[in-house]
Amino acid sequence: MPQEPFVPYDPLASVTPDIHKRAGRIGLVCLDVDGTLTDGRLYFDSAGNELKSFSVLDGQGLTQLLRFGFHVALITARPSLVAQKRGADLGLETHIGVLDKLACMDDLIERHGLSRERTCFVGDDLPDLDCLREAGLAVAPANAHPWIAEIVHWRTRARAGEGAVREVCDVLLAAQGHVPAILAGHGSRDGRRA
Repeated sequence: MPQEPFVPYDPLASVTPDIHKRAGRIGLVCLDVDGTLTDGRLYFDSAGNELKSFSVLDGQGLTQLLRFGFHVALITARPSLVAQKRGADLGLETHIGVLDKLACMDDLIERHGLSRERTCFVGDDLPDLDCLREAGLAVAPANAHPWIAEIVHWRTRARAGEGAVREVCDVLLAAQGHVPAILAGHGSRDGRRA
C-alpha cells in the first residue's frame, strides 16, 4: 500500500501574511486561562476543590516562548490556585483575580518596555474584549464566543485546552525564525516540564 508523502509541518501555512507580519513583531504574550488554556469547564471534587485540565502541548509551546526571550503572562479574572500553580510550574508571570485585564496588560507592556503593537493577547470571552481590541495580535481559540471570534485577527484551528495556545506559540516562533534552533537543540528552559 503506497504511503502518503511526508509534508513537513509549517505553522505559518495556516495563517495569512498579515498574521505572519504581526506575529513577527510580538515580544509579550498575554493569555486568559479558563476557555483559553483550559477547555472552559469548571470541575470541583466532593470537597469543593477546583480542578482544571491543561494541555502539555500548550505548556511545551509556552516553555519554548520563554526559551527564546518572549515575556509570557497569564491574566485571569477568576481567583484560582490551580491557575497560579500552572503558571508557576511553567515560569510564567501570573495575575489572578484581575478585574481590569487591560490595565494589567498595559502595566506588563510598560514594565517590559514594549507596546500594544508588540503584544499578543489570547482570549475567548467578554472579559478579554478590551485586551483583544488593543493588542497588536488578537487571537481566539476555535471555540471562542462568537462575539470574540468576530473581532480578533485570527482564530486558531484547535479548541481551547486542546492545543490552541500551542498553535499560537508555533506561529510566533516560526514567524521570528526560531524553529531551526528548536529542532536542532530541543530542551526546556531551566528543566521545567511542560
